[in-house]
Amino acid sequence: MRPTVPTEILVRPAVAGDEAVWRDLWAGYCAFYRVTVAPEVTTFTWARICDPQRPVHALMAEQAGTVMGMAIYILHDNTWNLTPCCYLEDLYVRPEARGLGIGNHLIAWLQDAMAREGWCRLYWHTESTNDTARRLYDRFTPTDGFVRYVLKPET
Repeated sequence: MRPTVPTEILVRPAVAGDEAVWRDLWAGYCAFYRVTVAPEVTTFTWARICDPQRPVHALMAEQAGTVMGMAIYILHDNTWNLTPCCYLEDLYVRPEARGLGIGNHLIAWLQDAMAREGWCRLYWHTESTNDTARRLYDRFTPTDGFVRYVLKPET
């Protein structure tokens, strides 16, 4: 007999007590993108999420009382509007929970917040080869055709 999959998904802002589960999700996210983030950067990122004076925020998505996904977003000013933009920088769902609607709920929470708070736009990017994420994102909006360039300091 196939187990019943709970459909109730709760999305909420991260709180200080979420640090351990956030770190676990963050490690999964970094592994997915094959990047190593220095421990001090991870610690600083969490501190910024917990600091209400910073523009960095995190959401946690729970299903049946277990955190199964997270999103990190940044609110920032821009030169084309009077209201802030929201940049969805990181979105991660545990592999065993993919396809259950958790990513959809995280983005929908941000979309609702955009309407509530008056943000001028919500935007994000992903690797062109991340087909799973792109199928989700394409349900919200088509790609805007922009190409991203990244310039890093010489080392």
